[in-house]
Amino acid sequence: MGVYKNDIKAIVAAESNADLRKIGEKVFANERLTFEEGVMLFEKASLSYTGALANWVREQKHGDNTYFNRNFHIEPTNVCVFSCKFCAYSKLYANKEEGWELTIQQMLDIVKSYDGKPVTEVHIVGGVHPKMNLEFFVDLLKAIKAHRPELHIKAFTPVELDYMFRKAKVSVEEGMRIAHEAGLDSLPGGGAEIFHPEIRTQICEDKVDADGWLHIHKATHQLGMHSNATLLYGHIEKYWHRVDHMERLRQLQDETHGFNTFIPLKFRNMDNDMSNVPEVSIIEDMKMYAVSRLYLDNFPHIKAYWPMLGRNNAQLMLNFGVNDIDGTIDDTTKIYSMAGSEEQSPSMSTAELVALIKQAGRKPIERDTLYNVLTDYSVVEVEELV
Repeated sequence: MGVYKNDIKAIVAAESNADLRKIGEKVFANERLTFEEGVMLFEKASLSYTGALANWVREQKHGDNTYFNRNFHIEPTNVCVFSCKFCAYSKLYANKEEGWELTIQQMLDIVKSYDGKPVTEVHIVGGVHPKMNLEFFVDLLKAIKAHRPELHIKAFTPVELDYMFRKAKVSVEEGMRIAHEAGLDSLPGGGAEIFHPEIRTQICEDKVDADGWLHIHKATHQLGMHSNATLLYGHIEKYWHRVDHMERLRQLQDETHGFNTFIPLKFRNMDNDMSNVPEVSIIEDMKMYAVSRLYLDNFPHIKAYWPMLGRNNAQLMLNFGVNDIDGTIDDTTKIYSMAGSEEQSPSMSTAELVALIKQAGRKPIERDTLYNVLTDYSVVEVEELV
């Protein structure tokens, strides 16, 4: 794409701030950034400097390859026992008007609607419903696997799993074993929000804390499964809260090597209890993605979730450290559209995703959930529009 060795050397050498120049030299030398350096990038570095460094790292790891998959979402319910202030999606169990509750058969029917289509992943997340317990979801997992064994099931945030395990009176390790044996293949990254209790107690006090979230992902990795990680940015947190969050993820990744992807999620303020908090600018979005690529040196991939950012903004992030833009989605998720995300009907065909990536001068690579390459669309034409 554009940042070559001599270019990055010249960019670093031209930086007038000695501390920022040192950071650039460390990035070029593949040395780990400190907590303080992560905060400094947010507070003092220009977007052009941080972006150039992030793009350099991205291209060292992946060249121009940009990944996506063919997936669809199932949201079992938006009825929830928790009351996160940033959430415009869930309806409290005690006041569940406008809520939905899908049966196992209804969810299996959604899976069956993709029979004969080349999707590789079903993504299942939703509210925490007191009637949808571990036994219920074990039955769902088994039903999906019985119908379509090769379909990768990426499902349940630690928020959902923690509630299931506590209600079933099983340990995290035992609960994860049960779910995995029933058909669970990997975990998404949701529910992380901001780890630090100073912020977490203000925006999502009643759900699983940072240690609990990390414990569930660690247990997942110890079973040989992979997972993703997220961070909710752009609300009441400070820059150092973001770096603290990434530091905890980086430490666990050093230990388990089980995370595939980091996904910064932009706070959206429509129809929730934080509507008074203004949303951050696209400049702040680019900064967040760039710094995450530089700080999370042991994470293979950085993903821009296009239904939240919008397809054009996600395309822009491909120059700021991002090498993945998720998947086809197929208009099956409401979690972010209900909060005012850019995409109110999130669905893109394979052909549209390929075109989006090519327009950014990158190579579109269809992957499976674990980043095995399925089709390189830089050399193969898209034959259908699924």
